Amino acid sequence: MTTVEILYRYAAPPTERVASALASTRDVYGIRHLHFDRAASTLRVEYDSTRLSAAVVTRLVRQAGLEIAEELSLLPPQPEPEAAPAA
Repeated sequence: MTTVEILYRYAAPPTERVASALASTRDVYGIRHLHFDRAASTLRVEYDSTRLSAAVVTRLVRQAGLEIAEELSLLPPQPEPEAAPAA
């Protein structure tokens, strides 16, 4: 098993119906954990990448009714390399 996380920013807070539908995605073999951060308007999904792909996870979230605004990187931003001094 290879655990992977994907992070989505959603456009509108999930309704009770959407939250219920998302909870049922945990029944899908390979979905391990869902975590909402309401302050940041994000949903983090932990899944087994040997069973599911990121595209399948995205489709499941959209089918549940969550309006995804964007997929966010889980890696911190990297600083720009400093330019070498001109000779």
